[in-house]
Amino acid sequence: MINSIIIGSGKYLPTLKISNEHFLTSTFYDSQGERLAKPNQDIVATLQKITEIRERRYLEPGLMTSDMAYFAATEALEASEIDKESLDYIIVAHNFGDILPDNIRVDTCPTIAARVKHKLGISNPYTIAYDLPFGCPGWVQGMIQANYYIKSGDAKRIMVIGAENLSRISDPHDMDCMIFSDGAGAVILEAKEQQEPVGMINHLTRSDTLEHAHLLTMGTSYNKDYPDDTLFLKMNGRKLYEYAIKTVPPTLKTCIDRSGIPLEKIKKVLIHQANAKMDHNILDRLFQLYGLGPAPADLMPMSIQELGNNSVATVPILYDMVAKNSMKGHSFMTGEYALFASVGAGMNINAFVYKHP
Repeated sequence: MINSIIIGSGKYLPTLKISNEHFLTSTFYDSQGERLAKPNQDIVATLQKITEIRERRYLEPGLMTSDMAYFAATEALEASEIDKESLDYIIVAHNFGDILPDNIRVDTCPTIAARVKHKLGISNPYTIAYDLPFGCPGWVQGMIQANYYIKSGDAKRIMVIGAENLSRISDPHDMDCMIFSDGAGAVILEAKEQQEPVGMINHLTRSDTLEHAHLLTMGTSYNKDYPDDTLFLKMNGRKLYEYAIKTVPPTLKTCIDRSGIPLEKIKKVLIHQANAKMDHNILDRLFQLYGLGPAPADLMPMSIQELGNNSVATVPILYDMVAKNSMKGHSFMTGEYALFASVGAGMNINAFVYKHP
């Protein structure tokens, strides 16, 4: 039996720490272009109460998304102790490519994966590098694709990276900009032949585009006096929240049920860090679907409080932090199961069950 095993991980967290106090002097407008009457102190306090975000990371002016992806990739290679030339694929999940601080335009030519392979100095022409834009669930989907390549026998080693620079694509006059942050995470999957199933056990993905395709879109600034028609990331937060808490729990249950693993055997849930209240609600509803509850306090590690929502990077960063014992009270144990999950633009939901070898 060929199994897909994580043999190394890495991350890059930008050095610029932006606290909630940074937004006390901001000027916020609603979607109709009307200035918010509520004092900024109340706006910031409400956001922190709901999301639990206290600070987030912003990318340094001299760096771009491909740089973060490269730094995370380098760390993952060092942790795995493999020859970089032995990689069969480099899959980079992102949504906006490289964005200059003073020229907010999406740049994906060449692909971010091609730039990472170039920065790594890999000469092997059969290390295939490509990008995967799939909203926030992009890294999880990249892992699912990598698992297919490995299980088919087509590949033996694959690097999957999630990197995003949301601070430069967020409207400074939209209060939702306080949620977003930057970062990158990477893992290396390797084919291992073992009799018992370990590593990635099974997975599930769904795309609900008919009614929910436009909950996250690109639009001009809420400030009607903004100097140009730059497009920023926009989201219908209320509808997105309703969709997530209604749709994610049964999707996760289906994934778990198809794996044949009882919920009680899953010791870690690594979920996209979009909103702490939403994540806790999703986990509670998942347990309710099994007639269980409440969920164990140490089941779901959270990074959003200090790192914010860095889209496709949240889950691989979270994995790296737990794998390297840098999150108090959280670790991975041999033989234990973990559930990886994400939800985001599309709307897309995906998950996979993983058994630590």
